[in-house]
Amino acid sequence: MTTECKQEPFGFHALFQREVRVGFDGGNISSDGGGVLLREVEKRTGIIAQLAQCFHDRRDPDLIEHTVKELVGQRVYGLALGYEDLNDHQQLRQDPLLAVLVEKRDPTGQDRVRKRDQGKALAGKSTLNRLELTGTKTKHRKGERSAAMEDSIEAEPQIPDRYKKIHLDFAAVDRMLVELFLASFGKEPPELVLDLDCTDDPVHGARKDAFFMATTVTTVICRCISLVGSMSCVPGCGLPISMLGLEVWRN
Repeated sequence: MTTECKQEPFGFHALFQREVRVGFDGGNISSDGGGVLLREVEKRTGIIAQLAQCFHDRRDPDLIEHTVKELVGQRVYGLALGYEDLNDHQQLRQDPLLAVLVEKRDPTGQDRVRKRDQGKALAGKSTLNRLELTGTKTKHRKGERSAAMEDSIEAEPQIPDRYKKIHLDFAAVDRMLVELFLASFGKEPPELVLDLDCTDDPVHGARKDAFFMATTVTTVICRCISLVGSMSCVPGCGLPISMLGLEVWRN
C-alpha cells in the first residue's frame, strides 16, 4: 500500500501583502519550520509585542533598519528555536523564515540600504548584543560599591546611559509579567500559593556567591525558584496566602 502524502499547500497569517503558506514543492528550505507555529501563538497573545513596549528607543527612526520589536522578536524566536548564542545570528540573519517570524517586509533582505547587508534581512550579533546590554547603569557614589551591593544592584535607582540609545524599563517588564500571569486565569482565583524551592547549579572555579554543598560534594550556586500552586496554604506556615484584588497585585 502506497503512502498518501498531502500535496496541497495550506496557509497562515499573511505578512503584510505577502502570502505565508506551507508547500511541498522545494525552494528555500529551512529546518525551523516549527517557527511558523510560534508566530501564530504570538499573533494571538502578543507577548513579544508587549515585551518590546518595555524598551525606550532613542535612536533616530530615519537612520535605523531594525525596530526594537524586530530585534526583540529575533532574539526571542532564536532562543525558542534553540539558538542561544548571539554568534548564531551571523548565519540566522540570512534565514528568510526567521525574517517572516520577525515580520520583516522583505524577508529576503534585498531592500537593505548597504550593499554588504543585502540578502541579510535581520540584525547581526553585534546589534543584538547592544540590545541586551541595555543602556542603564546604577547610581552610586565612588568607592561605595562593594561585593555585597552587587546582589541588590537591581533594586537601586537606574539612570540612562547617554552612550546607549535603547533602554529597558525593568519595572515595566515586571508589570507585564504580572499582567500576563493574571490573564492566564479564566477568572480570579480565590487564593494563590507560592512554592519556594532551591535548585543547586554546579560551578567551577572561584565564582562569586558559590559555596560548598556537603550533601552532593560539589561547589554550587543556590538559586531560588517560585512555583504557583492551587492549595490554600503553605504547609507549616499557618497563614494562607490569599489572592488579593487584581489592582493590588498590579501595584
